Amino acid sequence: MKTNPVYTIALVTLGCSKNQVDSEFLAGKLKKRGVQASHQFIEGLTDAVIINTCGFILDAKEESIQTILQYLEMKKDGLLSQVFVMGCLTERYSKDVASEIPGIDGIYGVHEQDKIVDDITGRLRDELLGERVLTTPSHYAFLKIAEGCDRTCSFCAIPGIRGKNISRPIEELVAEAENLSGRGVKELILIAQDLTYYGIDLYGKRRLADLLRALEEVKGIEWIRLHYTFPAQFPLDVLDVIRKSEKVCSYLDIPLQHVNSRILKSMRRNIDGEQTRELVKTIREKVPGIAIRTTLITGYPGETGEEFEELKAFVEESRFERLGVFPYSHEEETPAYQLQDDVAEEIKEQRMEALMEIQQQISLENNQSLVGKTLKVIIDREEGDYFVGRSEFDSPEVDNEILVAKNKAIKVGDFYKAKITQADFFDIYAE
Repeated sequence: MKTNPVYTIALVTLGCSKNQVDSEFLAGKLKKRGVQASHQFIEGLTDAVIINTCGFILDAKEESIQTILQYLEMKKDGLLSQVFVMGCLTERYSKDVASEIPGIDGIYGVHEQDKIVDDITGRLRDELLGERVLTTPSHYAFLKIAEGCDRTCSFCAIPGIRGKNISRPIEELVAEAENLSGRGVKELILIAQDLTYYGIDLYGKRRLADLLRALEEVKGIEWIRLHYTFPAQFPLDVLDVIRKSEKVCSYLDIPLQHVNSRILKSMRRNIDGEQTRELVKTIREKVPGIAIRTTLITGYPGETGEEFEELKAFVEESRFERLGVFPYSHEEETPAYQLQDDVAEEIKEQRMEALMEIQQQISLENNQSLVGKTLKVIIDREEGDYFVGRSEFDSPEVDNEILVAKNKAIKVGDFYKAKITQADFFDIYAE
């Protein structure tokens, strides 16, 4: 039985940080209309839920469906009055969701936030620039600089879900950054499906470097971090900004996916193995000490043992600071779906584990090389006997954490100098 007299909606967000930002803006719009919106379901206090789904790969789709069913069961038991569903899964499979999962009160795509608000509140659309209810700690936030993607990577369903790339104007992004800074945000994490494509549709050329320079001028912002850059035609002027800037972190998330030229061509990555190796070399030369985060795919259709050995050697020689590996997922409505998914699932998993075993040793050696050094860290939270922080080389939730010995003077959300005292595979200890 609901005990709260105010109409309350909980947003349940699945998938990537781009979905997270969408949910934050939606919560802000609902709040503006007088609806109490939160990012946590509380039994007895929540009237309805909006589930922001992911439909990228099979595991994500299954999680989204199970989450929908879970909340529909709660509605059936009288714990909720309404269940709304939005996001990538419903953009991609709206008719299937409507016909196969009865009981949903509203089904929306990724670009229908205003329709959701109108349907829930029964009022006209109300524009609200920069209004968000953050799900992150108050000292950092994601800044989505573009929507959609113009790339045609063979394994990716995102362009079909989110449409073509649409860049947001620099002035609008600076205004949002100023709004976030005024609310205590000190670190901006720039996200898009492809940051390096920024500006082509709006200005006729790549302008990520110009955007970074504009964001550097925002008072209160101390760190700016780049997520999701694309290797082909990488704008090298961005590296110049990173090297010279005191605010743009020496950190680059650049999913390379593979290094074998045949596979890269089949993946439609518009870059070959030699160019990939040269790009990694150039990044390191232009920004000494940069932390490179990348992701790789194992078991892509037709991947031979020899091609995988080339990928292993690439990981060993490149010594990436951060690495994620994913077994290939055969997704319908992607160009690669026409290929035979001929690498057995157990082989995909074995190859993934082999790469992560190599990376684990690299991570240990990299971490141990920090012992005795002093780094600038931001404190994310307090946990047990430590304050948990990060350096500029680590993004929240996906990278290493620095465990700082407790000190009464330390405050969550502030920056400190910390001396590294000990390191293992993934955690670093400091004081």
